[in-house]
Amino acid sequence: MNEQIENNFSYHAPMPGQPEIYQEIREKAKELAYLIDQKAPGSREKSLAMTNLEQAVFWANAAIARN
Repeated sequence: MNEQIENNFSYHAPMPGQPEIYQEIREKAKELAYLIDQKAPGSREKSLAMTNLEQAVFWANAAIARN
């Protein structure tokens, strides 16, 4: 059995304090998303910036949940 595969493909119920951390990360990312939306012209690059910001939030929260 591969422990990393088991961990990565399992449900991780939030531990005490984790939901607040997830929210804090989302709020900071939202601030940056609004800045990007206001300052960057509509373009493929802007869309990629937003997509990658969403991915950064996802992976940051996954790091907390999985570890």
